[in-house]
Amino acid sequence: MPASLSFSVATPGGPRTARVVHERRGAGRPLVLLHGIGHHWQAWEPVLDILAVDRDVIAVDLPGFGASDALPEGIPYDLDGVIPVLDALFEALGVKRPDVAGNSLGGLIALELGRLGLVRSVTALSPARFWTEAERRYAFGVLAAMRAGARALPPPMVAWLARGAAGRAALTGAIYARPARRSPDAVVAETRAMREAVGFGATLAAGSSGLFTHDIPDVPVTIAWGSRDRVLPRRQGVRAKRVIPGARLVRLPGCGHVPMNDDPALVARVILDGSR
Repeated sequence: MPASLSFSVATPGGPRTARVVHERRGAGRPLVLLHGIGHHWQAWEPVLDILAVDRDVIAVDLPGFGASDALPEGIPYDLDGVIPVLDALFEALGVKRPDVAGNSLGGLIALELGRLGLVRSVTALSPARFWTEAERRYAFGVLAAMRAGARALPPPMVAWLARGAAGRAALTGAIYARPARRSPDAVVAETRAMREAVGFGATLAAGSSGLFTHDIPDVPVTIAWGSRDRVLPRRQGVRAKRVIPGARLVRLPGCGHVPMNDDPALVARVILDGSR
């Protein structure tokens, strides 16, 4: 069962309390998992038990998403705001320089944690901010449309759509290459997470400018990209490799933007290989 953890963070107005929900399984060296914008820790459910055979796996609801609280007042939803909160979370969890894997927004955060030397290794699945401006506008349009749909559809309609493969494709086909594999309950839950994500708008706005341009020479980095990513095209992985020349670039055949559900065994293997 997921747990709730409250801890102190610094804000311009003084210390405040942040509350983060997380799922923790397994034993071994700690591995923290960070989801994408509008999602929740359950995005990692298909790979959790595989990873937990060898690792102490901690899947986090990022602040402002899932069941976690919004960031405390005065902390922005950009990297400068979120990274210190996650560093404080690591301390509260009792993990020092964990391995970290992230998807999309979570992949970007993972790379920044690596750049700052706060983690032992980084695996970034389709990380953000390796786009052209046209690609960014397209991706933001897809995400905004998913958010608008999640907020417009009544929950009974979402539940009805999720019962059929075609409905699951309509609700989640932008992010999964094989949306029919997602369970109806999971689709209902992640549509609700998208609808209720209090940090969505501010996070999207914070990502509207700037690219990730830093090499990460001192931390092992793996960048993996789904061959059927419909949100961030796989050519962005080539750009990421140019920015981080020492990174291992891995192709995920047949996988979409959120690849954990499309091929759990492959994604788990990539994460474990990248964090040995």
